[in-house]
Amino acid sequence: MTVLASRAQLRASFFRWALFFVPVVLLLGFLSGAVSGSGADNPWFAALEKPAIYPPPVTFPVVWSVLYALMGLAAALVAAAWGARGRTAALVFFVIQFALNLAWSPVFFGLHEIRWALYLLGAIDVAVLVTLVLFWRVRWQAGALLLPYLAWVCFATLLNYELQVLNPHADGSEYSGAVQRIEL
Repeated sequence: MTVLASRAQLRASFFRWALFFVPVVLLLGFLSGAVSGSGADNPWFAALEKPAIYPPPVTFPVVWSVLYALMGLAAALVAAAWGARGRTAALVFFVIQFALNLAWSPVFFGLHEIRWALYLLGAIDVAVLVTLVLFWRVRWQAGALLLPYLAWVCFATLLNYELQVLNPHADGSEYSGAVQRIEL
């Protein structure tokens, strides 16, 4: 016997891992955003001046749902690669980059720290790139599934930078939502 598992066993292993990773990644991504009050209806965020490259607000939940599903599938491909060299390191980096990803919404939307969120995105960019390379080494398909995610976080970094430039006064500010009347 020269193989560890048959094709059917490997397929079953992938499906089991996918049934774990995809819902967990989607759920944690949703919870991170929900707990931090992320979204266009956040009063502090709504008051920010938006750059010209800012997409319609409906774009974000759709894109993140797709990206989280792709991330879960990529992680499942790697997790199902029993005995593959670099599998453990790839999964550890996946967890690290995902933890950084989950921290962004609370930093940006919850704490209103635009600059710190930008620094965090720089770390996310590097962590996603490392994860992508490690995934690619285990299974190239898993690395390929992370390419849209890398592109989006690079775009998010640019968007965060533009928000920082346009709104330096809003960095770390407390926004009460109260209306201020000025009589002339």
